[in-house]
Amino acid sequence: MLNKRSKADSVKKRHLITHSSADSIISDQFRTIRTNIKFLSEEKRKRTFLVTSPGIGEGKSTTTANLAVSVAQQKDKVLLVDTNLREPIIHRIFKISNEVGLTDILTEKATFDEAIHKTGIGKLDILTSGSAVSSPAEVLGNEIMAKLLNGVKTAYDMVLIDSPTILKSTETRLLANQCDGVILVVNRGKTILEKAVEARKILKLSRSDLVGVIINEKG
Repeated sequence: MLNKRSKADSVKKRHLITHSSADSIISDQFRTIRTNIKFLSEEKRKRTFLVTSPGIGEGKSTTTANLAVSVAQQKDKVLLVDTNLREPIIHRIFKISNEVGLTDILTEKATFDEAIHKTGIGKLDILTSGSAVSSPAEVLGNEIMAKLLNGVKTAYDMVLIDSPTILKSTETRLLANQCDGVILVVNRGKTILEKAVEARKILKLSRSDLVGVIINEKG
């Protein structure tokens, strides 16, 4: 039992640097990003932000998780939603159950209150991806998802949505159009310039508002 707990703690520490090492340089960089996003939230009334990347392995989910923690440390009420229904990872980063989550709400098998996770990190709540579904794009594109996004806007100071890669996932394009802004995460060593440009074009075609780009040094 002790070994399992130690392993879990090490995983959480490695991924959630803003929680485990609040005084680190990386945490300070996330505070800068947090400040910029909060400026957009307050000045332009933007509250829901979708975080995506051109490809896989660019550190998108880890970035989203750390950003959510950083915002919550300012005593803001934050909701982190995992919409990567094919390969969810947010529940692993925070070491929480994924038995009930977003898909269960969208298929009317559970209520929002039944699916939400209280992290104990400030006022950070998490909505994991939930039960596996055969058609992620159809589930995320239904009216219940649109109503859910509209509802959480009034309940939270900021909503961060971790989504699949923009270049391969139809559902990401659908969600991007429904959010107030999109944040693109690219990896300095992995992202090919052409893919980053293509991702920007797709966001423009989907009439999404690209509000910023986060450059990751590591995956």
